[in-house]
Amino acid sequence: MNAKIYYDQDANLAMIQSRTVAVIGYGSQGHAHALNLRDSGVPVVVGIRAGASRERARRDGLEVMDVDQAAAKADVIMILAPDHVQPDLYRESIEPHLSAGKALAFAHGFAIHFGEIVPPKDVDVFMIAPKAPGHLVRRLYREGQGTPCLLAVFQDATGHCRELAMAYAAGIGGTRAGVIETTFKEETETDLFGEQTVLCGGIASLITSGFETLVNAGYQPEIAYFETLHEMKLIVDLIYEGGIGAMWYSVSDTAEYGGLTVGPSIVTDATRARMREVLALIQDGTFAREWMAENRQGRHRFTELREKAKSHPIEAVGRDLRAMMSWLRPSVEEEVAEESR
Repeated sequence: MNAKIYYDQDANLAMIQSRTVAVIGYGSQGHAHALNLRDSGVPVVVGIRAGASRERARRDGLEVMDVDQAAAKADVIMILAPDHVQPDLYRESIEPHLSAGKALAFAHGFAIHFGEIVPPKDVDVFMIAPKAPGHLVRRLYREGQGTPCLLAVFQDATGHCRELAMAYAAGIGGTRAGVIETTFKEETETDLFGEQTVLCGGIASLITSGFETLVNAGYQPEIAYFETLHEMKLIVDLIYEGGIGAMWYSVSDTAEYGGLTVGPSIVTDATRARMREVLALIQDGTFAREWMAENRQGRHRFTELREKAKSHPIEAVGRDLRAMMSWLRPSVEEEVAEESR
């Protein structure tokens, strides 16, 4: 079944311009939503807990206040805090201010779909999820373009929730590129599955396993790094810009033949069976319960796994090699280093 896609002509921007929107959080997505909405003529306040991002939002010319104050003032409350933070933040600072007719909004369905947040029946609940990091959402908006978004309605208390969600999407520039209708269930489960099996977990494990195989066979770590990690960006960019077919077209015939013959033997029926198991654990809520319990119990396993990944030899080799690459932007690596201190 083909997806339903909506554009500028399908949205009434005035519907969100007549409401005050509270953007809760001022990270990657938060700053983009708040600034794009403001530049679209939408009254915006930013709700932030104490921290450096408060001053950043003020410098950007936004009205900043505590989360509970922002929730009390707003007609639409967009929660852009991390998944594991949202339930307590909601109960402490947002729920007391959810009067009838207000709207609660999300950019990811985790908390709603898995019941970590249970909104009152007399408020609208919708999701607008840009399919790009916040800096790109902001940059494309300023260039007169937009980022594709997903739209879902969980609860339509007023009878106008979907129209309000479309207006919100227009306010951040999403309808310029196209808005695809989905559900909280579909967005949440596919998002988690993609992160775990392909985009984050799968690709990181594939890279490190390839690196280890070459190093253990006696090849130089620096050469192994280039062949298993560094050149990944070149391949992913080709896929991103033109699909898998464009990648095969662009690489050598040797690479194409080797990839087509060997690739299926790396990702086997056993791999696909494990993917189905992972999906089942996402669908029945096992992963969500595990993740929320991990946070409530101090994040000890998460911290241990994070530190183990940071100490892998591929990271040390990569730091040295990236120092040779003057064209790389150091911002992300500097943030990682700062967080480690």
